[in-house]
Amino acid sequence: MGQFGKILKFELKNYFTNKVFVGVTVFLAVAIAVVMFFPRIMEGFQKEEGSTVTDTSRPVMLIAGENAEAVSQAFSEAFTNYEVKMADGNMEAVKEQIIAGEVECAFVMESLTAYTYYVNNLSMYDSNTVIADEVLQSIYRMSAMIEGGISAEEAGAILSVQMEHETMKLGKDQMENFFYTYIMIFALYMVILLYGQMVATNVATEKSSRAMEVLITSAKPASMMFGKVLASCLAGFIQLVVVFGTALICYNFNKAYLDETGVIASMFNMPIDLFVYMLIFFVLGFLIYAFMFGAVGSTASKLEDINTSVMPITMLFVVGFMVVMFSMTAGNVDTILMKVCSFIPFTSPMAMFTRIAMTTVPFYEIVISIILLIASVIGIGLLSAKIYRVGVLLYGTPPKLGAIIKAIRKA
Repeated sequence: MGQFGKILKFELKNYFTNKVFVGVTVFLAVAIAVVMFFPRIMEGFQKEEGSTVTDTSRPVMLIAGENAEAVSQAFSEAFTNYEVKMADGNMEAVKEQIIAGEVECAFVMESLTAYTYYVNNLSMYDSNTVIADEVLQSIYRMSAMIEGGISAEEAGAILSVQMEHETMKLGKDQMENFFYTYIMIFALYMVILLYGQMVATNVATEKSSRAMEVLITSAKPASMMFGKVLASCLAGFIQLVVVFGTALICYNFNKAYLDETGVIASMFNMPIDLFVYMLIFFVLGFLIYAFMFGAVGSTASKLEDINTSVMPITMLFVVGFMVVMFSMTAGNVDTILMKVCSFIPFTSPMAMFTRIAMTTVPFYEIVISIILLIASVIGIGLLSAKIYRVGVLLYGTPPKLGAIIKAIRKA
């Protein structure tokens, strides 16, 4: 235990005296603070400017063709972000205005049920035609009702009737939990790839400098491996606490200036039980991969071999990450594949947490997943310590899996 404590302190000291580590942490904290304070700063500048002219202009939308006047009036109410105008020139002039950037877009009406939409560069988020279809359908139906003998007031009342509905959540709200689930998965992705690579590099550096041979004679391999991995875990956790703690403090300080839709607020209002699950799966997920990276790093003879050696582990993690992300974006996290991944230790930190956050998972499944993950962390940790011990003797060409297994058995 004394050896483990000394190694842990030594490795933590290396992290906290590393200028890159400290610099990245400070940069991320400052960057998040600037983003959170930006709305407040902008409002302060606007107040100082007082009566100075602010740009309140809106992009122009032109309407031309049949029933242009009636359509223009309806579009003015529907497209509040646009300044809707009647086209006063021929179509060539309208096209030239759009290409020149003087006009954002144009609707040329052939009838109430047919039109041509002109735009220069069509954005993949452009929903103008969807809105236009709804507005024109409403106009057409009202015209048909009036022609059928219904008064304009009655037709308007029929078309403007409001539906009343109430949604009762008996389980989870996926949209409400999506944002902090996404952030947790992405943070785990970044931390594992960054710190896992760092663990492997540190171990390989000790080996290439022959320092490992000296260390292995004065400390137990398990103490060495667990000290290095837990030090990287603590360093990463402290870095995340600093970054996300800064974000939380700045958010609470600027809450009134930030998000009116509640999207940002949902990221900071995580339920306590979900936060506990996040910590459990985050820490265990990091440990299992950090041990694997450390073990592979001990088998590399040169630093140049690290990227090639850790590639299988990286690909394994990336595949699990992609499965989870595709399931999240598809809105279905209860597929057979996700359920299977929830019990595989290499993917369960992401898969099971995503299911817990975005759907209803039986408690026994959560317990089984956590037990399997804890057992795997301990087992892989002890195995990586053995690999670390025999890795001292593996020099020259990168060893094959069979050679490593034989060396472990002999040890």
